Amino acid sequence: MSTSFPFPRRGPVRLSFTVGLLVLTVFGLVPAVAVLVVSFTNLRGLPYLPVDWVGIENYLTFFSPAKWADSANAVGNTLVFAVVSTVVQIVLALGTAILLNRPLRGRNFVRAVAFMPTVLGVTVTGLIWSLMFNVGGGPAASVLGWFGGESAFFGDPHLALALVIVVQIWMVVGISVIIFLSGLQAIPTELYEAASIDGAGGWKAFRFVTVPMLAPSITANVLLGIVNALQSYQLIYVLTGPSNKATQVLSLLVYVQGFGGQSGTTLSQSQGYAAAVSMVQFALVAVISLLSLWFLRRREARL
Repeated sequence: MSTSFPFPRRGPVRLSFTVGLLVLTVFGLVPAVAVLVVSFTNLRGLPYLPVDWVGIENYLTFFSPAKWADSANAVGNTLVFAVVSTVVQIVLALGTAILLNRPLRGRNFVRAVAFMPTVLGVTVTGLIWSLMFNVGGGPAASVLGWFGGESAFFGDPHLALALVIVVQIWMVVGISVIIFLSGLQAIPTELYEAASIDGAGGWKAFRFVTVPMLAPSITANVLLGIVNALQSYQLIYVLTGPSNKATQVLSLLVYVQGFGGQSGTTLSQSQGYAAAVSMVQFALVAVISLLSLWFLRRREARL
């Protein structure tokens, strides 16, 4: 008499778990520990140079008066970029998802258009917007010229970061829209019917039904947005280059110091210092992510 098991045997489950843990250790934990170790050395980009243990010298350099202007500028730009892009992205994605959740004509086409920028890639996105804001004859410059104005756009230190934030939101908002759509479609229609019977329609239904039921989706989108923005540098590099102080963020500073420096030559490389900056960035991402998760979880409990 054969016995059938409703659940898989433990052997394959343990094997899958072991393989996954091994992959995570090799490609995640080991590189992270290596970066931490390198941050305490003077490793540079030139071959055959001796590597010495310098302790916390790289960290002291990051916070030193000679470097603090650049360090504080990068930290400030990072926080502004992360907070503004995440907040605007969440609000815009939620409004778009609510609109696309209604039975409108061409809804699937609009959903595809909203998600399309996500699959274009950083280089293609950067090229599109660089051409859009090309000073020498791009559409934005032409429209501005009709009113007798002109701008350097990404070359303007007062405007560059704001434009990069706009492009960042355009590129990633589609993911948040999809997550919100999934959450909206999981809300039972009976809740809205009960709210309507109780006299709660429009804004009240949104406040007391939609928002509480979307709390997990909001948490996921906020965390994804913050972590992605805090670690993003590729788009900024493509749009404004590696040495624009107005858009210098920590992740870009890591790339600049580790793979060529401000001048783009190997003489200014310092993998040790870049590793130290990356650990500062890691600490910043961890603190902000944990604080955001704590706040959002408390808010979920109240709703």
